Amino acid sequence: MIATRYLPFIGRLMIGLPFAMSGLSKLTAYDATTGMIGAAGLPFPPLAFAVAVAVELGGGLLLIAGYRARFVAIALAVFSLATALSFHNNFADQNQMIHFLKNVMMAGGLLQIAAFGAGAFSIDNRRQGELVSSHALVRKESLQGTCAL
Repeated sequence: MIATRYLPFIGRLMIGLPFAMSGLSKLTAYDATTGMIGAAGLPFPPLAFAVAVAVELGGGLLLIAGYRARFVAIALAVFSLATALSFHNNFADQNQMIHFLKNVMMAGGLLQIAAFGAGAFSIDNRRQGELVSSHALVRKESLQGTCAL
């Protein structure tokens, strides 16, 4: 049972860390990043830059922590697919094809997190435990209140 306890966290770490690192690296290369976004033909490069940093850095860190992991995983999966289609669509270039497939594979892994949740070592799991405890306490108190009548 150790695997089911630790593997989801290791998986979230292995997927979330590259996103967070990519978001941090974008912060140090504003001009180069907005130039690349503009060269890809996307509108409003400064806005796209801000969205990319928020999704990659924020999403990566939230995924690692396991906070709202299902929602964050879906957002990162959509972002990965959008990035693949926008930036890695030159299939004549083998390097771009590899990056395209990498993004598709990341989206697949993220959809696994969306489907099965964050796992034992996560804020979501801790919150779920608190939610269950508070519901049990409310139920216990309501049952005691009805029995006292």
